[in-house]
Amino acid sequence: MRAGQWAQGGFPLGHRVSGKRLGIVGLGRIGQAIARRAAGFDMQIAYHNRKAAEVDYRFEPSLTALADWADFLVLSCLGGAATHHLVSTEVLAALGPQGVLVNVARGAVVDEAALVPALLEGRLGGAGLDVFAAEPQVPEALLALPNVVLLPHIASGTVETRLQMEELVFANLAAYASDQPLVTPV
Repeated sequence: MRAGQWAQGGFPLGHRVSGKRLGIVGLGRIGQAIARRAAGFDMQIAYHNRKAAEVDYRFEPSLTALADWADFLVLSCLGGAATHHLVSTEVLAALGPQGVLVNVARGAVVDEAALVPALLEGRLGGAGLDVFAAEPQVPEALLALPNVVLLPHIASGTVETRLQMEELVFANLAAYASDQPLVTPV
């Protein structure tokens, strides 16, 4: 649009999400919220977690098998040593040239050294990223790719979320002042 190319036509066809397969890595609070929204698009949902949860979605103990099954693989797991480079060359290969990786977890969960060539060489269909291994630096190669959507990590950057954060601070202060248990003890 901004480049004025819409009027010239010739755009490639896109894909709908309805009926597609969504793999979720990390089915905690955020993963479950993603699943609820995806269900509204009649997506098939499966997940990979440390252990099976009591939900109606299919549990897949193998991340590679989940990636092989999925059209879209969304990362909403915790960061840290246990998930460092969890999404490896093998997982990206299983997701494949039509697959889309969406990372809203932590940058270190994805091996960026494997991600960039997979995208450049067409071995991965696309990626949506709002977290990066060395934030706020983004690999230069990702900035130029047409099959990548990039956004700064701004999950709490809404008026509503910041208001909730303020209310939580005040609720904790009120609980402390009245010798009640804190809402969010640290």
